[in-house]
Amino acid sequence: MSEVIIPDVEMASDVVVAEPAEIAEPAVNYSEKTLAELVKLFEDLVQNEDRMKMSKDAEAIKAAFYKRLIKEKQEAGLAVQEVEQGEEVSEDVSEENPFAPIEKGFKESYNKYKKERSEYNRQLEKEREDNLAAKETVIADLKALLEKQEDVNATFPAFREIQNRWRAVGPVPAQNYRNINDTYQLYVEQFYDMVKINRELRDLDFKKNLEAKEKFCEMAEGLAESTDVIEAFRELQKLHEQWKEYGPVAKEFRESVWDRFKAATAVVNKKYQAHFEGLKEQQAENLAKKTVLCEKVEEIAAREVADSNQWNVFSKEIEDIQKEWRTIGFASKKDNQKIYDRFRAACDHFYGRKREFYTEYKDSINANLEKKIELCEAAEALKTSTEWKKATDQFINLQKQWKEIGAVPRKKSEQLWKRFRAACDEFFAERDKNAKPENDFYGNLKAKRHLIEEMNSYELKGDAADIEALKDFQKRWQEIGFVPFKEKDNVATAYKEALSRFPSSRNSGRNRGTGRPQISEKDRLIKKYNALEQDIVTYENNIGFFAMSKNSEPLIRQMQDRIAEAKSELNALAEQIRSLSEVSGQE
Repeated sequence: MSEVIIPDVEMASDVVVAEPAEIAEPAVNYSEKTLAELVKLFEDLVQNEDRMKMSKDAEAIKAAFYKRLIKEKQEAGLAVQEVEQGEEVSEDVSEENPFAPIEKGFKESYNKYKKERSEYNRQLEKEREDNLAAKETVIADLKALLEKQEDVNATFPAFREIQNRWRAVGPVPAQNYRNINDTYQLYVEQFYDMVKINRELRDLDFKKNLEAKEKFCEMAEGLAESTDVIEAFRELQKLHEQWKEYGPVAKEFRESVWDRFKAATAVVNKKYQAHFEGLKEQQAENLAKKTVLCEKVEEIAAREVADSNQWNVFSKEIEDIQKEWRTIGFASKKDNQKIYDRFRAACDHFYGRKREFYTEYKDSINANLEKKIELCEAAEALKTSTEWKKATDQFINLQKQWKEIGAVPRKKSEQLWKRFRAACDEFFAERDKNAKPENDFYGNLKAKRHLIEEMNSYELKGDAADIEALKDFQKRWQEIGFVPFKEKDNVATAYKEALSRFPSSRNSGRNRGTGRPQISEKDRLIKKYNALEQDIVTYENNIGFFAMSKNSEPLIRQMQDRIAEAKSELNALAEQIRSLSEVSGQE
């Protein structure tokens, strides 16, 4: 016996199916893709069997491609024409446009897909119109069957055949769906009202409808347990469409089977809505995290940077922040592109400043290179001079200028220093060989070393005798002439250390009999001043030593900073000593 479908009209009207209500699944963030990646994604899409159903992805890739293309053209200094979202950028195939090949290839691929998609939509619309005509024919046949008023044994098989034809027909245009379906259900209902179907046949039909609807309930309950809420929701919509295709069940089961199906539907709908609510919360958290990262990059990008070491440190901070950014999920569709653009702009600002710094830095070290080459040439021109006093002063001035010039390219630094040092050494070696008796440098060195030994061996008495001895030592030191150039710093350091043992004349009388000399505030400042002078000499010697080594720029810069700080402190100490001297004169 054939199956009879009786529409469950009173129940179908109560179906409530949740709609996503402007909530969409997060799409791929094509804005972070390169031009080559976007071309590859589009090529993969057009090879996909379901490409005709992926038009939204195709348009998203297209929009991202042209947005990226415009940006990269602007960065490359090419003129571009601003276009509205979705419009194509005019093709530029000039040899001066490096983007022309990839732009042309993408455009041809997209136009081919667009043409295929248009043909697909045209065929799909034609099929739906054909289906609408087929269903109208079915309704016309059903109406004709109702008008025959024949015996049920004759009309029921024809009615079943009409139902099977109706189900076999595919979808119709969306705007015609409700009207055509309502018309069909109306005539089905009229058929059951007209036909005096026997109770056994009706009960059998109810039973088969009940079995089908119980199966739908089981499937809906299975979907309620699914962890994939998106797919479960989609499948539920299909079950609701199938439910409508089947007629009523016996009255005693009608309410219970519908309540069972509706309960499973409610669970799926609730999980679906909860999923998107959770997604909204997660997207809000992601937006907050990305906002914090934007603020960090903006703060770093605004910092004042003095040297390449700081640029390297800050670059590492930026790279770490970028890694953290990639671990955070999407923000909402409304905010995701905005926050990404903000982050990208902050990073671009930082790296733009870094490029400017290194451009200027390169110009600076090249200028320093030219200056040091000039000093080398000046030293080489001067090294054969026999005007010893004049040339010595000139060499000292050249060395002073050398110290004041900043860094040069690493590959040239050691080579230049050796060249400059060789010219200096050659001159001073020749000067020392040709010293006159009154300028016996090595004799002077020997005399000064002997005087330093005498100062160190002097036993302090803690009275005025110490002051007198100090004055005598200082006078004798001044009477001794110059020493060899290479030894002047060492002997000066040894002399200052020997001087530090002696008290000043100001406190000699006051501290007599204390057992140990006491120094005044002025003497303390003078001692500190002398120590700073020695520090500066040491730092300057270190610079000369470091310049002969590779990768020494950070150490040289550190020494230069220390020299600048020491000189600043020397000026302050000199002012304090001068003030104390004025007070002493007034007393």
